Amino acid sequence: MDQDISATQYTLGDLLYLMERLRDPDTGCSWDVQQTFATIVPSTLEEAYEVADAIERGDFNHLGEELGDLLFQVIFYAQLGREKGYFDFNGLVSQLTAKLIGRHPHVFPDGQLRAVANATNKDDVDVKAQWESLKTKEREKKGDAGVFADVPLNLPSVSRAQKLQKRAANVGFDFESPNTAMMKVREELQEVEHELQQMQGGRASEALGEELGDLLFSVVNVCRLSKFDAESLLRATNRKFEHRFGNMERQLLTDGVSVETATLTQMEAAWQAVKALDES
Repeated sequence: MDQDISATQYTLGDLLYLMERLRDPDTGCSWDVQQTFATIVPSTLEEAYEVADAIERGDFNHLGEELGDLLFQVIFYAQLGREKGYFDFNGLVSQLTAKLIGRHPHVFPDGQLRAVANATNKDDVDVKAQWESLKTKEREKKGDAGVFADVPLNLPSVSRAQKLQKRAANVGFDFESPNTAMMKVREELQEVEHELQQMQGGRASEALGEELGDLLFSVVNVCRLSKFDAESLLRATNRKFEHRFGNMERQLLTDGVSVETATLTQMEAAWQAVKALDES
């Protein structure tokens, strides 16, 4: 008789034990035994994106499951670390707790987790400034030189652009407002247009590619200064495009033509029709 797993309430300790069993070289799972820190990184990134996707789609029925999958990645790394003698899960939790206590002196003024909270709280601007100052000191203590020293190279490019810009802004290298940043966008757009005019035989130059990159970077600046997360905005636009394109395909089929055989004029007409429905 199959066990009803929904009736069993497992604990964090059970999950850690399960991971240890999976990694047992004699009785564990052959796939899990073969994994290394490097080989599970793609899965970690995928699980993080699935969490973000569930939140952005408002799919809270499945968010818990996605968060569990992401937690399992941490458990996996902790088991690998324990096997190598680098760290273990309890050590990770202790280090994280201590770090967060230190980064929130306005909540834990005496550095003690269970101490009574301070009645006077700082506003959001002060908290962010304090947070960045403490993180800077932590980087210096680790020996990380430079403002961008610990910005991960494998962040999505849009996210990394925004993080680099925020770091630069923390030391005063920034535009005064979204409007002044927009002036830079217009400047970069003119340079892109100039390079497009220089194209010969439809072949793009390296200079055009560089100017397009500068334009993208400048648009991220406008997003950041307007208090938007550029990566989230682009993901939302991707979803909107995907949704409308799917509706356009269905509209064309209703008209008796497939998207593969439709002319550009037919596709544009169907696109405008579904766009009008979305905006009505």
